[in-house]
Amino acid sequence: MTAPSDHERSSVSRSNPAPAGPIRISRNKVPEPTASFWIVKVLATTVGETAADLMSDTLGLGLPLTTAVMAVVVLLFLVAQFRARSYRPSVYWLTVVLISIVGTCITDNLTDGLGVPLWLSTTVFAVGLAAVFLTWHRVEGTLSIHRIDTVRREAFYWLAILFTFALGTAAGDLIGEQTGIGYFPALLLFAGGIALVALLHFGFRVDGVVCFWAAYVLTRPLGASLGDLLSQPTSDGGLGIGTITTSVVFLVAILVIVGTGAVRLRRRRSETLSEGSAA
Repeated sequence: MTAPSDHERSSVSRSNPAPAGPIRISRNKVPEPTASFWIVKVLATTVGETAADLMSDTLGLGLPLTTAVMAVVVLLFLVAQFRARSYRPSVYWLTVVLISIVGTCITDNLTDGLGVPLWLSTTVFAVGLAAVFLTWHRVEGTLSIHRIDTVRREAFYWLAILFTFALGTAAGDLIGEQTGIGYFPALLLFAGGIALVALLHFGFRVDGVVCFWAAYVLTRPLGASLGDLLSQPTSDGGLGIGTITTSVVFLVAILVIVGTGAVRLRRRRSETLSEGSAA
């Protein structure tokens, strides 16, 4: 599910060459929504669910302390992300994983700590996300992720990401609480929702920006359902693998996919610069 092209469809792009025109490297700060993007996104959201449980419950840090610690770490990585001149896979995806954990903690604090009903937190997060999108579009004239190349656009992007994680957590928990369908049926439900969004985009040409962000929200409860299915004890309907094993395995998978992509990206950038020097 890709948003409409703004003529920058890859992290390394060639400007329309005049006879002596230079080859330009795109400064888009975020990855293109390819198949590997969505795979890593689901893995990251799963880690967000299991790592939050691991730190707050298994390690005994408690939800408030886990939230505070992870919020500080997120801020540090956001500083690194904003300082980068172009897309850096390791920094970007670590930031996504950390925001996934924080988004989970925010919703859990509201629900478990303050007793806020899930329907209310879901509504508030949905309104907040809509407000971010409306302001973003009013200021920038687009919600496209293909040109996140200014500080202001990147600020809107990451704020939207935070709201999608919080909204996805609240909405997923709300559906699970209201229906009691269990982890595996919930996994199938949210996977079906993403498949429907894909069908609307590729089959019926529904706007790519709308479909991208709809799928982005749905991957959060999908990843959470997968994480709970794998990590929770069999007595609660899970497979009993545990939060530690699930978190480690999924983190390793993220590192392998992101590391491979980073090597390919560096190679393409090097080839582009070489071609530019030879031109």
